[in-house]
Amino acid sequence: MSDLLIKMPLVYEPLRKNRFLFRFPSDLGVQEWWVATGSRPVINQTETEIPFLNTSTWVVGRYIWDATQLVMRDPIGPSASQAMMEWVRLHSESVTGRQGYAAGYKRNVELEMLDPTGVVVSKWILVNTMLSQQASFGDLDYNSSDLATITVNLRFDYAVLAY
Repeated sequence: MSDLLIKMPLVYEPLRKNRFLFRFPSDLGVQEWWVATGSRPVINQTETEIPFLNTSTWVVGRYIWDATQLVMRDPIGPSASQAMMEWVRLHSESVTGRQGYAAGYKRNVELEMLDPTGVVVSKWILVNTMLSQQASFGDLDYNSSDLATITVNLRFDYAVLAY
């Protein structure tokens, strides 16, 4: 039994769920420390059946990347609500009813996983990211002293694991 423990390398250091940064392009004004929770990319691949006689062979079919949900803290200043609403307005302007071009609202967002010293050890690039489905500016409650939050869904065309 003790030899099972010996096989684990002494230098083993796992990635931790609390060591991450979502980096947004500077023109959006979204700061990394606003993000409270998020998730790494999820890919769904379908399968395609190739029937022949009395059996089947399978190959990979189409794939799609799932949207990623972020929960963000909403400080008084700088205002996370204002920055996120400006990005929403690039998609759709509620006052005029106009919508923007994809080239105007889609941005690359980076997800960085950090080691214990803060060095980036894993980097995902979420290519052509836009806000999807809903941007929720959170619930309010007189009986709670919890932080105000903003919840957004990020939809991206594809993700690249750079390293």
